[in-house]
Amino acid sequence: MRILIADDHDLLRDTLVMFLENAGGIETEAVGTYGDAIAMIDAGPAFDLVLLDFNMPGMNGLDGLKSALTHGDGQRVALVSGEASRKIAEDALEAGAAGFVPKSLPAKSLVNAVRFMAMGEQYAPIDFMTAEEEVEENPLAANLTERELQVLKGLTEGKSNKEIARDLDISEPTIKLHMKTLYRKVGAANRTQAALIAREAGLF
Repeated sequence: MRILIADDHDLLRDTLVMFLENAGGIETEAVGTYGDAIAMIDAGPAFDLVLLDFNMPGMNGLDGLKSALTHGDGQRVALVSGEASRKIAEDALEAGAAGFVPKSLPAKSLVNAVRFMAMGEQYAPIDFMTAEEEVEENPLAANLTERELQVLKGLTEGKSNKEIARDLDISEPTIKLHMKTLYRKVGAANRTQAALIAREAGLF
């Protein structure tokens, strides 16, 4: 089984080579750039699997993956990454990647994953693909109640108090009360300023 590893971090690349070669029955080649990986693929003979680091020089994210898949003899290519999100992993699999391998994977699991992909299967660790992604809360939103956020959203959409009241099924005087506390919390003097602050904070 021949595996090509392309990663610009020397230590990590050497560690991957060591893991795979110590497993037995796996012959590895290793390069540090995307360009070198493509040159190795084109030079032949075909690798059973190519592991590409998502963030290495020349990779350009998923564009590099898609391009690599067209080289050689319909080369099997998998992404390796320590930072990529689940969305990137899903997009990579959809684009035809043989798999997605997080760098946090234990050595034994990594070897098993490589063998699995080299045999023609598609791999992605279940725990990574099903983990709840942490949603970073906007600092401005953290300071507001759910109702104040709804009112602020109405302001950014240029709606009048009457329209916002109708949308939220509450009275206009209540909207005015929410606006008063809203202005104080976001540091705005009027509705236009509040809408601008919300937009600048990337809230809506």
